[in-house]
Amino acid sequence: MRLDKFLKVSRIIKRRTVANEACDNAKILLNGRQAKASAEVHEGDTIEVAFFASSARYKVLSLSPGIGKAGAEAMAAPLENQP
Repeated sequence: MRLDKFLKVSRIIKRRTVANEACDNAKILLNGRQAKASAEVHEGDTIEVAFFASSARYKVLSLSPGIGKAGAEAMAAPLENQP
């Protein structure tokens, strides 16, 4: 699954266009490396989202493109928040 789509479906970022912009502005790291919106996400990957003065890290648990709002929390687990 594409990174921008995963960020939207898992509800880490609410809109895919915002996810694209975050990738373009080097605000998203996939497994510790800067990632493009088109990068492939796999189970077990680590995603770091940096906005403003803080960042959040998530571990990819599952890839389910047709999952609803209720199941979105099961797609990614927060690892830690950093100031």
